[in-house]
Amino acid sequence: MTSDTVQSNTVYFSRPGRDNTEDTLQLAKKRADELSIKTIIVATTRGDSGAMAAEVFQGYKLIAVTHAHGFKEPDTQEVTEENRTAMEQRGAIIHTSTHIFGGVGRALRKHYNTYMLDDILALTLRLFGEGMKVVCEMAAMCADSGLVRTDEEVVVIAGTGRGADTAVVLQPANTPDFFKMRVKEIICKPRL
Repeated sequence: MTSDTVQSNTVYFSRPGRDNTEDTLQLAKKRADELSIKTIIVATTRGDSGAMAAEVFQGYKLIAVTHAHGFKEPDTQEVTEENRTAMEQRGAIIHTSTHIFGGVGRALRKHYNTYMLDDILALTLRLFGEGMKVVCEMAAMCADSGLVRTDEEVVVIAGTGRGADTAVVLQPANTPDFFKMRVKEIICKPRL
């Protein structure tokens, strides 16, 4: 190997899902520390993963990305008040916005029963697992809102269904420049 080669281990979980959450958070923290990355993005639906991450990543800039308001049903937010309070008390930033792969394109898909370009991109990323689609989506959402810079690496954590089972190091991009995003390292993911 040349002197500019980086060697890192990727952990592959035998099954996807919430049973991997604690391991995923610890693996992500270890790699963030090794790379001196202080910005962490984590997906959270009800807030369970976000609350756990807020404990693990105290002293970091932790951004907990929720489902959009009304994602499950109109006029509702899935994050529980208990989890919201736990995250906020530990200094986490809670970010709620329209998902870049689920905005107006999703409305067109539902209305016309057809796939749109954002659906195709999401399905392509899912070839690597549900979490890989979500980490890329959240990184762009956070860049679009100004919560992360596009010239700095971040650690992004997501999962399959509930919990966390995927963590990556990536360099974010804004949605209009989505293809400038770079997944630099896969820390862990399910072996699908």
